[in-house]
Parts: sequence; structure tokens; C-alpha cells
Amino acid sequence: MDILSREGYSGLTIRMVAAEAGVGAATAYTYFSSKEHLVAEVFWRRLASSPEPQNDSPDSTARVVAVLRHIALLVADEPELAGAVTNALLGKDPDVEHLRLRIGLEIQHRLSVALGSESDPDVIAGLELIYVGALVRAGMGYASYQQIADLLEKSARLLLT
Repeated sequence: MDILSREGYSGLTIRMVAAEAGVGAATAYTYFSSKEHLVAEVFWRRLASSPEPQNDSPDSTARVVAVLRHIALLVADEPELAGAVTNALLGKDPDVEHLRLRIGLEIQHRLSVALGSESDPDVIAGLELIYVGALVRAGMGYASYQQIADLLEKSARLLLT
């Protein structure tokens, strides 16, 4: 994260990270095939380790909004990471594809839990499309992550009403 903050995504290299960590580049490449893989892994670990928002509301829409806001704001305070995550997850690295699948399944699970008995695969797919589009928009710099979280809420409410 220090290197990403200092050098930006375009300046980030696995070799720099290895040097900062005090390990050889070959060792770093054993774990991360590319900088995209490294950044995707950072995001995956943040998502997987972040607790689902506590929301015992009887309103499934409120629960879904809480999940979407939480995920959208995971990297909101770190603009370099936020932009890097967008770039990394759009890459074609097979290791990133694997993480993208894990991230997607985790988000599907959280949305399904939030919807509860109202869980519908088509609704979850629609929510995922809204979420992905919103994060790409944020990653492109069209809006802040806070603004994106607000737009996600409005969009989810429209879909779920």
C-alpha cells in the first residue's frame, strides 16, 4: 500500500513490492503473477475479512443497501487503491479471473443473505450489474465512492420496489 500510494498504479511493480518486503523478486512472483494479481488479492482479502454489515432491519431493501454501501466504501478512503482495483479486476490475468470469481461469489452471497426469503437470482444479477457499473464509474473518476454509494442506494431501491 505504501508503494501504491507513493508511485501510483502505473508505477507499482512486483519487484518494488518485493524489495520493500525484503524478499527476492522470484519469491514475490511465486505468490503474485502480476501487479494486477497483487492488487486483486488485496481487495479480495479486504472484502473477505470485512464483516457483513450488522442490519437486523425487517426491510430487505435496507439490508441490501447496507451491503452495497459497505462494499462500495471498502476502498473509498484510498483513491490509489480504488483506481488500482478497478484496473486490476478488469485484467485478463488468470489469477485475477480466479479472484474476480471469488469476489463475485462473496458479493452474491452477501446480497442473497440480505434479501433473505425474497432472494431471487434475477434480482441478484440486476444488483450485481448496478454494483459493477457503479464501481467502474467510480474507478474512471466520474464520481467519488461516497457519491457512488448514494447512487447504488437509489438504484437498488428502484430495482427492489
